[in-house]
Amino acid sequence: MKFQFNIFTGAGENLENTMAAFQHAVTIGTDMLELDCHITKDEQVVVSHDENLKRSTGVNVNISDLKYCVMKELPPYLGKLDVSFQKGKDNRIPLLKEVFEAFPNTPINIDIKVNNNLLIKKVSELVKEYRREHITVWGNANYEIVEKCYKENSDIPILFSLQRVLLILGLFFTGLLPFVPIREQFFEIPMPSIILK
Repeated sequence: MKFQFNIFTGAGENLENTMAAFQHAVTIGTDMLELDCHITKDEQVVVSHDENLKRSTGVNVNISDLKYCVMKELPPYLGKLDVSFQKGKDNRIPLLKEVFEAFPNTPINIDIKVNNNLLIKKVSELVKEYRREHITVWGNANYEIVEKCYKENSDIPILFSLQRVLLILGLFFTGLLPFVPIREQFFEIPMPSIILK
């Protein structure tokens, strides 16, 4: 079993899931970006934490109900958070392919936010198109989503789901861990400051 430590940053210093946050993270030396994906009505993969945009933009609408061309007309992310952010930065909702194009050599952890076969397929296609299988990891805390990711493209490393983390702990404490094959390659450990928000 191989373990790797990576740093995910940006959300505490910039608006999460924006090109400005990703650029800042890379500039200060982050090893890996973490982002969240959803799919629009016209099958574009966008980078956004929430399916519903009320919290982030002030508009109560689901990403899956909008075409991307309409999303571009929505107001940008709100800057009303606990910290002050630099003004004048790009704070729109980006496409996943834009992130891949802007950071071609930066490893990326993709959180598939909803259990949607088309989203999983489209993300896989983008990873293949940009030849990022060796520097991309994907999944979710949900076991079913991780299974679908693995079945869609087993060349992209997967995250441990919560269910599999509990299984690993059980196997470790019973001494059975060395006897069980493990296909996951990455643990994602949320920061306590994020969990407690």
